[in-house]
Amino acid sequence: MDFRCAVAEKVSEITGLELEQVNRLLEIPPQEDMGDFAFPCFMLAKTMHKAPNMIASELSGSEKLSASWLSKVEAKGPYLNFFVDRGAFSKEIVSDILSKGTEYGKSDEGAGKTVIVEFSSPNIAKPFHVGHAFTTILGHSLSRIYEKLGYNVVRMNHLGDYGTQFGKLITAYRLWGDEEALEKDPITELLRIYVKFHEEEKNDPELTTSARENFKRLEDGCEEEVSLWQKFRDMSLIVFEQLYKRMGVTFDNYNGESYYAKMADQVVSMLKEKNLLVESDGAQVVDLEEFGVPPCIILKSDGTTIYGTRDIAAILYRDENYHFDKNIYVVGIPQALHFKQVFSTLKKAGYECADKCEHVGFGLVKFQNMKFSTRDGNIVLLEELLDESVAKTYELIKANAEARNSDLSDEELRDIAEKVGLGAVIYTYVKAGRERDIVFSWDTMLDFEGDTAPYLIYTYARTRSILRKAADQGFLPEKAGSDLLTKLDGDEEFACVKALGDLPEAIRKAASSNEPFMVSRAVSGIARAFNRFYNNCSILGGDDNEKKTARLALCEAVCDAIEAGTYLLGISVVEQM
Repeated sequence: MDFRCAVAEKVSEITGLELEQVNRLLEIPPQEDMGDFAFPCFMLAKTMHKAPNMIASELSGSEKLSASWLSKVEAKGPYLNFFVDRGAFSKEIVSDILSKGTEYGKSDEGAGKTVIVEFSSPNIAKPFHVGHAFTTILGHSLSRIYEKLGYNVVRMNHLGDYGTQFGKLITAYRLWGDEEALEKDPITELLRIYVKFHEEEKNDPELTTSARENFKRLEDGCEEEVSLWQKFRDMSLIVFEQLYKRMGVTFDNYNGESYYAKMADQVVSMLKEKNLLVESDGAQVVDLEEFGVPPCIILKSDGTTIYGTRDIAAILYRDENYHFDKNIYVVGIPQALHFKQVFSTLKKAGYECADKCEHVGFGLVKFQNMKFSTRDGNIVLLEELLDESVAKTYELIKANAEARNSDLSDEELRDIAEKVGLGAVIYTYVKAGRERDIVFSWDTMLDFEGDTAPYLIYTYARTRSILRKAADQGFLPEKAGSDLLTKLDGDEEFACVKALGDLPEAIRKAASSNEPFMVSRAVSGIARAFNRFYNNCSILGGDDNEKKTARLALCEAVCDAIEAGTYLLGISVVEQM
């Protein structure tokens, strides 16, 4: 039973409002004494010709609002407040989780619909730094969230494997490349010569000319330039794949800019046929004044394509081959204008798929007193950040294990540190709204008592420990559907159950807003509510065995919900710490 929907149905019945409209208006009160759900009566004032508080008072006395699962309905000012029966609510929510396990929150609302999520999309021949992690982690999480809701998800890694920078790299490699260094550590060597190119280019304009010529030859399919480009691409992918595997990230498609470059001529021809191309300073552009955005460049003055052209080709390819219902681009906020231009160009050309495309922007990644620039070689590598997080986590859990005389082996401690350390970094990217900038702080990230992955993982491990200890004493969690679950009606117990009940709606909201932090906030709320319950209630103590098994069922439900939620964020849990 979905209590929110049940309340909405009651309100719809007595007000005549559409169920969908009621669902949008239904609120969760800020304080417990205001009930579990609240309906604001403001919009009824016009049709009922009464003050909202009078409407709320009249509706609260309706016999149609009585139900076995409601303890009371009362008016508080202009709000109609619903108090659910705690026992019935606890039995329903906990039973639902126990029967579904980590499938809790799963739905089929996306059945038959395809969502393309384009994320990560690093430039080949360049290091994978902490900025790339933002798109990678967000896209990975959104992919899992949409899958949870039954969508067919296609993960796209639109590699930056084309463009004038490769002309620069070819020039740099011919002048300063070290083959032995390239074989040993390809990304480091390619970065070295790329940085050197930009240093030398400041005083030697001939390098710029050479780079442009090399890119033109690459576009024309000249064998030597294509061979070098393919070499750089293959080497880069090997390095990227190692990092993706470590983070549990997978892709269904690696078609990069180069794949769509061969389709660019078709885009140009299509726009010409529709009489949408106009000349501007020698370039061919599509005027988008009607959409309130600057023109979209299709061909540069030298006749070469630009990445906007290739993005248009990619959308048309995806529409034809996947018939997507959503085409999501997880790309930084600075690219917002670019996507407006691309989507607007397609819309002007008459393609309906333009309205199914969405840019999901995100903020910046910062360390104190530091800015990132690949050209200057001033970057923080993601792999190094992960390594440091794991190393710091290992020292923390090792010290804690020694203090507790734990029998965990060093191998087990290192495995735990890997999961918790990676989780700490991942959670930093998804703990707040995606458009907010991130400033890294080790003290914050690795705080086992704050809003962090270590806190969530520790809560899971602690709860698993309680369940193991109970099993050793001969106590098992109450089963789904048992009437004994109605005993979970104390303040701390009920607060925990309510937090559990919020997770499915948080998953739906995360998808509708493309905001994984909706899930992280819900999981964090479960962990905080459980720890308050743990600190204020005896789970294994006392003589009331029925209460004991009911509380163990709550523990089991908390574990399932935390594991289900952290999985959606890309974070793994551990059974003990």
